[in-house]
Amino acid sequence: EHALLAYTLGVKQLMVCVNKMDLTEPPFSQKRYDEVVKNVSVFIKKIGFEIGAVPFIPVSGWSGENMIAPSQK
Repeated sequence: EHALLAYTLGVKQLMVCVNKMDLTEPPFSQKRYDEVVKNVSVFIKKIGFEIGAVPFIPVSGWSGENMIAPSQK
């Protein structure tokens, strides 16, 4: 819904943070990250964003992992 509103208001660039990656099993699971990227990409493409230009960033808001500095996870 936020992506739709942003696009409607003229936002042309978007970055998606995939949050709660610390809660996946195992933590920062590549499989779960790929599932989220696939599902969200379908929605974002329907809105009108160019998928190749939208970065997806795995993060943990709770621990701050990969939010300010790049993480090895």
